[in-house]
Amino acid sequence: MGPRHRFRFGVTVPTVSSGPAWAERARLIEGLGYATLHVPDHFREQLAPVPALTAAALATTRLRVGSLVFCNDFRHPVVLAKEAATLDVVSGGRFELGLGAGWLREEYDQAGIPFDAPGARVDRLVEAVAIAKGLLAGERVTFKGRYYAIAGLEGRPLPVQRPHPPIVIGGGGRRMLTLAAREASIVGLVPGARRDGGGLDRADFTAAAMRQKIAWVREAAGDRLDSLELHTLIQAVVVTSDRQAAADQLATRFGGIARDVVLESPYVLLGTAAEICETLRQRRDQYGISYITVFDRDAEAFAPIVASLTST
Repeated sequence: MGPRHRFRFGVTVPTVSSGPAWAERARLIEGLGYATLHVPDHFREQLAPVPALTAAALATTRLRVGSLVFCNDFRHPVVLAKEAATLDVVSGGRFELGLGAGWLREEYDQAGIPFDAPGARVDRLVEAVAIAKGLLAGERVTFKGRYYAIAGLEGRPLPVQRPHPPIVIGGGGRRMLTLAAREASIVGLVPGARRDGGGLDRADFTAAAMRQKIAWVREAAGDRLDSLELHTLIQAVVVTSDRQAAADQLATRFGGIARDVVLESPYVLLGTAAEICETLRQRRDQYGISYITVFDRDAEAFAPIVASLTST
Protein backbone atom coordinates (compact mmCIF):
# COMPACT_ATOMS: atom_id res chain seq x y z
CA MET A 1 0.00 0.00 0.00
CA GLY A 2 2.98 2.38 -0.08
CA PRO A 3 4.43 4.22 2.94
CA ARG A 4 2.96 3.17 6.27
CA HIS A 5 0.82 5.69 8.12
CA ARG A 6 1.21 5.94 11.88
CA PHE A 7 -1.45 4.24 13.93
CA ARG A 8 -4.29 6.26 15.36
CA PHE A 9 -7.44 5.13 17.09
CA GLY A 10 -11.05 6.18 17.53
CA VAL A 11 -14.15 5.24 19.50
CA THR A 12 -17.69 5.33 18.15
CA VAL A 13 -20.13 6.38 20.88
CA PRO A 14 -23.84 6.28 20.00
CA THR A 15 -25.47 7.42 23.23
CA VAL A 16 -25.23 8.23 26.92
CA SER A 17 -27.78 9.06 29.59
CA SER A 18 -27.34 12.84 29.94
CA GLY A 19 -25.46 15.91 28.80
CA PRO A 20 -22.97 15.84 31.68
CA ALA A 21 -22.38 12.12 31.09
CA TRP A 22 -21.69 12.82 27.42
CA ALA A 23 -19.07 15.45 28.23
CA GLU A 24 -17.52 13.16 30.83
CA ARG A 25 -17.35 10.30 28.31
CA ALA A 26 -15.66 12.51 25.73
CA ARG A 27 -13.04 13.60 28.28
CA LEU A 28 -12.46 9.98 29.33
CA ILE A 29 -11.91 8.91 25.71
CA GLU A 30 -9.46 11.77 25.27
CA GLY A 31 -7.67 10.76 28.47
CA LEU A 32 -7.36 7.15 27.29
CA GLY A 33 -5.32 8.38 24.35
CA TYR A 34 -7.80 7.95 21.52
CA ALA A 35 -7.46 10.35 18.60
CA THR A 36 -11.12 10.62 17.61
CA LEU A 37 -14.63 10.33 19.01
CA HIS A 38 -17.07 9.22 16.33
CA VAL A 39 -20.86 9.39 16.35
CA PRO A 40 -23.00 7.28 13.99
CA ASP A 41 -26.10 8.56 12.20
CA HIS A 42 -29.21 6.51 12.89
CA PHE A 43 -32.78 7.14 14.06
CA ARG A 44 -32.57 4.47 16.77
CA GLU A 45 -31.62 5.28 20.36
CA GLN A 46 -28.61 7.57 20.03
CA LEU A 47 -27.75 11.24 20.24
CA ALA A 48 -28.11 13.31 17.08
CA PRO A 49 -24.63 13.57 15.59
CA VAL A 50 -24.20 17.31 15.00
CA PRO A 51 -25.06 18.58 18.50
CA ALA A 52 -23.35 15.58 20.10
CA LEU A 53 -20.12 16.19 18.19
CA THR A 54 -20.28 19.89 19.03
CA ALA A 55 -20.69 19.15 22.74
CA ALA A 56 -17.83 16.60 22.67
CA ALA A 57 -15.54 19.10 20.95
CA LEU A 58 -16.33 21.81 23.48
CA ALA A 59 -15.71 19.40 26.39
CA THR A 60 -12.21 18.47 25.18
CA THR A 61 -9.06 20.14 23.92
CA ARG A 62 -7.20 17.60 21.78
CA LEU A 63 -9.79 14.99 20.79
CA ARG A 64 -10.92 15.02 17.17
CA VAL A 65 -14.62 14.46 16.49
CA GLY A 66 -16.20 12.86 13.46
CA SER A 67 -19.32 11.39 11.90
CA LEU A 68 -19.13 7.67 11.20
CA VAL A 69 -20.93 8.24 8.96
CA PHE A 70 -23.59 10.79 8.00
CA CYS A 71 -26.26 9.10 5.90
CA ASN A 72 -26.51 11.18 2.74
CA ASP A 73 -30.24 10.57 2.39
CA PHE A 74 -31.04 12.13 5.77
CA ARG A 75 -29.98 15.70 4.92
CA HIS A 76 -29.37 17.91 1.90
CA PRO A 77 -25.66 18.36 1.02
CA VAL A 78 -25.96 22.16 1.28
CA VAL A 79 -27.22 21.83 4.86
CA LEU A 80 -24.58 19.21 5.65
CA ALA A 81 -21.74 21.35 4.26
CA LYS A 82 -22.76 24.31 6.42
CA GLU A 83 -23.04 22.12 9.51
CA ALA A 84 -19.66 20.51 8.75
CA ALA A 85 -17.95 23.88 8.34
CA THR A 86 -19.53 25.11 11.57
CA LEU A 87 -18.39 21.99 13.43
CA ASP A 88 -14.86 22.56 12.18
CA VAL A 89 -14.96 26.18 13.33
CA VAL A 90 -16.30 25.51 16.83
CA SER A 91 -13.92 22.56 17.33
CA GLY A 92 -10.91 24.61 16.26
CA GLY A 93 -10.21 22.39 13.25
CA ARG A 94 -10.80 18.99 14.89
CA PHE A 95 -13.65 17.68 12.74
CA GLU A 96 -13.69 14.72 10.32
CA LEU A 97 -16.59 14.51 7.87
CA GLY A 98 -17.73 10.93 7.34
CA LEU A 99 -20.21 10.29 4.52
CA GLY A 100 -22.10 7.20 3.40
CA ALA A 101 -24.91 6.20 1.07
CA GLY A 102 -27.15 4.60 3.73
CA TRP A 103 -27.66 0.88 4.22
CA LEU A 104 -30.27 0.02 6.86
CA ARG A 105 -33.70 -0.22 5.28
CA GLU A 106 -35.63 -0.47 8.56
CA GLU A 107 -34.90 3.10 9.59
CA TYR A 108 -35.73 4.42 6.12
CA ASP A 109 -39.10 2.67 6.29
CA GLN A 110 -39.79 3.89 9.82
CA ALA A 111 -39.00 7.49 8.83
CA GLY A 112 -40.92 7.35 5.54
CA ILE A 113 -37.79 7.94 3.44
CA PRO A 114 -37.69 5.99 0.16
CA PHE A 115 -35.03 3.26 0.24
CA ASP A 116 -33.82 3.34 -3.34
CA ALA A 117 -31.72 0.69 -5.02
CA PRO A 118 -28.01 0.72 -4.11
CA GLY A 119 -27.01 2.27 -7.42
CA ALA A 120 -29.32 5.25 -6.95
CA ARG A 121 -28.15 5.84 -3.39
CA VAL A 122 -24.52 5.79 -4.49
CA ASP A 123 -25.27 8.07 -7.47
CA ARG A 124 -26.88 10.54 -5.09
CA LEU A 125 -23.86 10.41 -2.79
CA VAL A 126 -21.49 11.09 -5.70
CA GLU A 127 -23.38 14.32 -6.42
CA ALA A 128 -23.51 15.25 -2.73
CA VAL A 129 -19.75 14.82 -2.29
CA ALA A 130 -19.04 17.13 -5.23
CA ILE A 131 -21.38 19.79 -3.83
CA ALA A 132 -20.12 19.54 -0.26
CA LYS A 133 -16.45 19.69 -1.27
CA GLY A 134 -17.06 22.79 -3.35
CA LEU A 135 -18.98 24.59 -0.61
CA LEU A 136 -16.46 23.65 2.09
CA ALA A 137 -13.69 25.05 -0.12
CA GLY A 138 -15.54 28.37 -0.13
CA GLU A 139 -16.41 28.17 -3.81
CA ARG A 140 -19.51 29.65 -5.40
CA VAL A 141 -21.15 26.39 -6.44
CA THR A 142 -23.37 25.91 -9.44
CA PHE A 143 -24.35 22.29 -9.97
CA LYS A 144 -27.09 20.51 -11.88
CA GLY A 145 -27.31 16.77 -11.51
CA ARG A 146 -30.01 14.15 -11.47
CA TYR A 147 -30.71 14.63 -7.76
CA TYR A 148 -29.48 18.09 -6.76
CA ALA A 149 -29.42 21.54 -8.37
CA ILE A 150 -27.38 24.37 -6.83
CA ALA A 151 -27.42 27.87 -8.31
CA GLY A 152 -24.46 30.08 -7.44
CA LEU A 153 -24.35 29.32 -3.69
CA GLU A 154 -21.17 30.34 -1.86
CA GLY A 155 -19.93 28.16 0.97
CA ARG A 156 -19.88 29.96 4.33
CA PRO A 157 -18.54 29.82 6.97
CA LEU A 158 -15.12 28.66 5.88
CA PRO A 159 -13.82 25.69 7.88
CA VAL A 160 -10.56 25.96 9.78
CA GLN A 161 -9.02 22.98 7.95
CA ARG A 162 -8.33 23.85 4.34
CA PRO A 163 -9.47 23.21 1.74
CA HIS A 164 -11.94 21.24 3.86
CA PRO A 165 -12.02 18.91 6.88
CA PRO A 166 -10.77 15.38 6.17
CA ILE A 167 -13.48 13.46 4.37
CA VAL A 168 -14.14 9.85 5.31
CA ILE A 169 -16.13 7.75 2.86
CA GLY A 170 -16.91 4.26 4.06
CA GLY A 171 -18.23 1.29 2.18
CA GLY A 172 -17.95 -2.38 1.42
CA GLY A 173 -18.65 -2.55 -2.31
CA ARG A 174 -16.64 -1.65 -5.38
CA ARG A 175 -18.49 1.56 -6.30
CA MET A 176 -18.32 3.01 -2.80
CA LEU A 177 -14.65 2.17 -2.39
CA THR A 178 -13.87 3.57 -5.84
CA LEU A 179 -15.58 6.84 -4.86
CA ALA A 180 -13.69 6.87 -1.56
CA ALA A 181 -10.33 6.23 -3.23
CA ARG A 182 -10.90 9.10 -5.66
CA GLU A 183 -12.55 11.69 -3.40
CA ALA A 184 -11.87 11.00 0.29
CA SER A 185 -8.91 11.64 2.56
CA ILE A 186 -9.76 8.55 4.62
CA VAL A 187 -11.15 5.33 3.12
CA GLY A 188 -13.44 3.43 5.48
CA LEU A 189 -13.32 -0.33 4.92
CA VAL A 190 -16.41 -2.04 6.32
CA PRO A 191 -18.33 -5.27 5.68
CA GLY A 192 -20.74 -4.91 2.81
CA ALA A 193 -24.45 -4.45 3.48
CA ARG A 194 -27.10 -6.84 2.25
CA ARG A 195 -28.77 -5.57 -0.92
CA ASP A 196 -32.19 -5.76 0.74
CA GLY A 197 -31.09 -3.37 3.49
CA GLY A 198 -31.46 -6.03 6.16
CA GLY A 199 -28.07 -5.46 7.79
CA LEU A 200 -24.43 -6.35 7.28
CA ASP A 201 -23.44 -9.25 5.05
CA ARG A 202 -21.69 -11.66 7.44
CA ALA A 203 -20.14 -13.46 4.47
CA ASP A 204 -18.13 -10.28 3.89
CA PHE A 205 -16.23 -10.62 7.20
CA THR A 206 -13.44 -12.69 5.64
CA ALA A 207 -9.80 -11.82 4.99
CA ALA A 208 -10.35 -12.69 1.32
CA ALA A 209 -13.10 -10.08 1.09
CA MET A 210 -10.78 -7.47 2.62
CA ARG A 211 -8.05 -8.28 0.09
CA GLN A 212 -10.57 -7.65 -2.69
CA LYS A 213 -11.53 -4.29 -1.16
CA ILE A 214 -7.89 -3.24 -0.97
CA ALA A 215 -7.43 -4.20 -4.63
CA TRP A 216 -10.38 -1.98 -5.61
CA VAL A 217 -8.93 0.93 -3.63
CA ARG A 218 -5.52 0.50 -5.23
CA GLU A 219 -7.01 0.38 -8.71
CA ALA A 220 -9.11 3.51 -8.23
CA ALA A 221 -6.69 5.65 -6.22
CA GLY A 222 -3.91 5.98 -8.78
CA ASP A 223 -1.46 8.67 -7.72
CA ARG A 224 -3.52 9.37 -4.58
CA LEU A 225 -2.78 5.97 -3.05
CA ASP A 226 0.12 6.92 -0.80
CA SER A 227 -1.77 9.87 0.70
CA LEU A 228 -4.86 7.85 1.64
CA GLU A 229 -5.41 6.81 5.24
CA LEU A 230 -7.20 3.46 5.49
CA HIS A 231 -9.69 3.04 8.32
CA THR A 232 -11.81 0.24 9.66
CA LEU A 233 -14.44 -0.17 12.37
CA ILE A 234 -13.74 -3.22 14.54
CA GLN A 235 -16.94 -5.14 15.25
CA ALA A 236 -15.62 -6.85 18.40
CA VAL A 237 -12.57 -6.69 20.67
CA VAL A 238 -11.91 -9.47 23.18
CA VAL A 239 -8.76 -9.21 25.26
CA THR A 240 -8.19 -12.79 26.37
CA SER A 241 -5.65 -15.57 26.70
CA ASP A 242 -8.08 -18.02 25.06
CA ARG A 243 -8.63 -16.93 21.46
CA GLN A 244 -10.38 -20.15 20.48
CA ALA A 245 -13.09 -19.88 23.15
CA ALA A 246 -13.63 -16.19 22.37
CA ALA A 247 -13.91 -16.99 18.66
CA ASP A 248 -16.57 -19.62 19.40
CA GLN A 249 -18.62 -17.09 21.36
CA LEU A 250 -18.35 -14.47 18.64
CA ALA A 251 -19.24 -16.99 15.93
CA THR A 252 -22.55 -17.49 17.71
CA ARG A 253 -23.04 -13.76 18.28
CA PHE A 254 -22.43 -13.03 14.59
CA GLY A 255 -25.11 -15.46 13.47
CA GLY A 256 -23.27 -18.75 13.28
CA ILE A 257 -20.35 -17.92 10.99
CA ALA A 258 -17.40 -20.30 11.19
CA ARG A 259 -14.87 -19.95 14.00
CA ASP A 260 -12.02 -19.84 11.47
CA VAL A 261 -13.65 -16.85 9.80
CA VAL A 262 -13.84 -15.05 13.15
CA LEU A 263 -10.18 -15.78 13.88
CA GLU A 264 -8.99 -14.34 10.56
CA SER A 265 -11.53 -11.55 10.17
CA PRO A 266 -10.02 -8.06 9.82
CA TYR A 267 -13.07 -6.74 11.69
CA VAL A 268 -12.32 -8.70 14.87
CA LEU A 269 -9.49 -8.48 17.42
CA LEU A 270 -8.90 -11.42 19.77
CA GLY A 271 -6.04 -12.32 22.10
CA THR A 272 -3.83 -10.83 24.74
CA ALA A 273 -2.91 -7.15 24.45
CA ALA A 274 0.48 -8.14 23.01
CA GLU A 275 -1.14 -10.48 20.46
CA ILE A 276 -3.61 -7.80 19.38
CA CYS A 277 -0.77 -5.31 18.92
CA GLU A 278 1.03 -7.79 16.70
CA THR A 279 -2.16 -8.52 14.75
CA LEU A 280 -2.63 -4.82 14.03
CA ARG A 281 0.98 -4.45 12.90
CA GLN A 282 0.54 -7.41 10.55
CA ARG A 283 -2.70 -6.01 9.15
CA ARG A 284 -1.09 -2.64 8.55
CA ASP A 285 1.71 -4.39 6.65
CA GLN A 286 -0.75 -6.54 4.69
CA TYR A 287 -3.64 -4.15 4.05
CA GLY A 288 -2.29 -0.68 4.88
CA ILE A 289 -4.93 -0.11 7.59
CA SER A 290 -3.62 2.25 10.26
CA TYR A 291 -6.74 4.05 11.56
CA ILE A 292 -8.75 1.78 13.86
CA THR A 293 -12.07 2.55 15.53
CA VAL A 294 -13.71 0.41 18.20
CA PHE A 295 -17.17 0.55 19.73
CA ASP A 296 -17.62 2.35 23.03
CA ARG A 297 -18.24 -0.94 24.85
CA ASP A 298 -14.65 -1.96 24.04
CA ALA A 299 -12.92 1.37 24.70
CA GLU A 300 -11.47 0.64 28.14
CA ALA A 301 -10.36 -2.91 27.29
CA PHE A 302 -8.67 -1.66 24.12
CA ALA A 303 -6.92 1.29 25.79
CA PRO A 304 -3.64 -0.58 26.54
CA ILE A 305 -3.30 -1.35 22.83
CA VAL A 306 -3.89 2.33 22.04
CA ALA A 307 -1.14 3.27 24.50
CA SER A 308 1.28 0.79 22.93
CA LEU A 309 0.70 1.60 19.26
CA THR A 310 -0.32 5.26 18.98
CA SER A 311 2.06 7.15 16.67
CA THR A 312 4.14 4.07 15.87
